[in-house]
Amino acid sequence: MVFIGMDHGTTGISFCILSDEGEVLDVFKIGREESKKGLVSATEEITKRVDLDSVKLMAITYAMGDGINQILPTNKVEDRGILSINGAGKVTGGGTSVFSELESLNIDSIMIPGLHNDSDSLNELFRAAYSHQASPEKVSICYNGLKETGWSNFIVADISSNSVDILIEDGKIKGAMDACLGAMGIVHGPIDLEMIRDIDEGKISANGAFSHAGAVKIAGIDGKVANMKDMLLENYRNGDEKAKLAIDTLIMTVVMEIAGLDAVCENEIDGIVLTGSIGSATEPFNFEDEINKYFKNKYHLKVISKESGAIGAAQIAMDVYNGKEEILGIEVNIS
Repeated sequence: MVFIGMDHGTTGISFCILSDEGEVLDVFKIGREESKKGLVSATEEITKRVDLDSVKLMAITYAMGDGINQILPTNKVEDRGILSINGAGKVTGGGTSVFSELESLNIDSIMIPGLHNDSDSLNELFRAAYSHQASPEKVSICYNGLKETGWSNFIVADISSNSVDILIEDGKIKGAMDACLGAMGIVHGPIDLEMIRDIDEGKISANGAFSHAGAVKIAGIDGKVANMKDMLLENYRNGDEKAKLAIDTLIMTVVMEIAGLDAVCENEIDGIVLTGSIGSATEPFNFEDEINKYFKNKYHLKVISKESGAIGAAQIAMDVYNGKEEILGIEVNIS
């Protein structure tokens, strides 16, 4: 008996296969571009690793997840749980093709919602402030963080192509800061005054601005998402001053966002969970050490797998299958 979790990430679609004892048996990733072009099949990748009859439940994250606010059976979710494919982030079609494959499999599955102003599980102040706070895989990342630490009051910093920081209080998600609001990621970031002017003057779309507002803006790098990250890190390794400034600025904005979430937490923070391809990085810089230069050992820091989105989704699938009725304050409704 196994459980599967799917993380609909920026650069690819990740899967985790989890045993009924909670052991991670395998984690693998399908590139968005490769999926869109038909060069790789999610069905083939899954079936060569596990007998489909042994899969008891699969948990899926998809896009913004702003069309649902509960964990629901996939076959009861309309429009794949999203209000629109337009918005913040590059649309390649790779995630859509993977979702279509999963729908055709004879596997029971559930969908995890995103965090938004219709999420009645969240603090009302966060819901009033922001229409959207985080996509569904951030919920599964937080769940993996909870499992890894046992903490009740903590902040998850997921730093990769974009940066999203989430506040968990008394074991429930209180609120989050989405990538377009605060801290920079490698590719995505907040839209500042100059970008607003460029948007108003028709020089760039809002989505285009968001997709070039991260560290790559400072480093002067452009291209495909995965390539931009690799280029930035390679430039950093080679001692490029703009690349170093870009990474140092990214780190500063993440620190500012974590400190802000701590300020609105009513309880004492148990620690900070770091994840994502940058949040878990140890080279060409150690992200944990870099943010601790600001925090000066104020917080316990826990680095978890950069595949925590897929792992956490599989853990959600296992616990929902075993009767858990809420996940981090989000209601489970599979009846």
